[in-house]
Amino acid sequence: MREPEVTPEPLFLSRRELLAGAAALAASCGRGDERAMTRQNVAARYNNFLEFGGSKDVWKRVPRFPTDGWSVDVGGLVKRPRRFSVDELVRSMRPEERVYRFRCVEAWAMVIPWTGFPLSRLLALVEPRPAARYVRFLSFAQPSMQYYEGLRLDEAMHDLTLVATGIYGHALPRQHGAPIRIVVPWKYGYKSPKSIVRIELVDRQPRTFWEDMAPHEYPFQSNVNPAVPHPRWSQLTERLIGTWDVRRTEPYNGYGDRVRNLYL
Repeated sequence: MREPEVTPEPLFLSRRELLAGAAALAASCGRGDERAMTRQNVAARYNNFLEFGGSKDVWKRVPRFPTDGWSVDVGGLVKRPRRFSVDELVRSMRPEERVYRFRCVEAWAMVIPWTGFPLSRLLALVEPRPAARYVRFLSFAQPSMQYYEGLRLDEAMHDLTLVATGIYGHALPRQHGAPIRIVVPWKYGYKSPKSIVRIELVDRQPRTFWEDMAPHEYPFQSNVNPAVPHPRWSQLTERLIGTWDVRRTEPYNGYGDRVRNLYL
């Protein structure tokens, strides 16, 4: 596999870290896949963030969004409910770099270098109770709406499920879900809630925003599956943002060897 095409961030320019990024890309994106890392300036200006409207130019709308002193409540069916500051999590959770494919239900895709830690580490700190079966996420509340999402507990505990606090070697910009978001690389992007304020463990499948809006288009599971078309378009292929190359969509977004056993 050729070295990925990397945005010239200091973190990625050193020889050691560039090679580490290439190895991560090989591991994360599947053997034989030569798609390049999405350029930072492209990824920063092509975003879905419903709380700021339905257009892709979220970066224009978020400069005054306050993220300092952010905290996340983790509770529900846990033994040790806690409020964590994001600064505390960044210091204590040993963040690592992971390069993941990112696939949107709209049939476009990117390759993104995230910084973060497995969600399982955070959930272990609050000690889920035996009755917990699902994890519910709440994003920050706009005056008229609040985004909410959910995963099964085994999906949330999978090592690939990441709490992202950074991207391209620095803290998350606001349009990417600052200061803390979830990344689930084998699912469509709307299953990765942004700007999270609460994580709650529950015993029943939680309602999710898009499932409530259009259940026939956005089901709870939402694994990337090229064989199941969206009601209004095919999922057999995807367009790579930045180059607009068209590639064949991989089942589970290329992570089937890691996650397929969750659905047997």
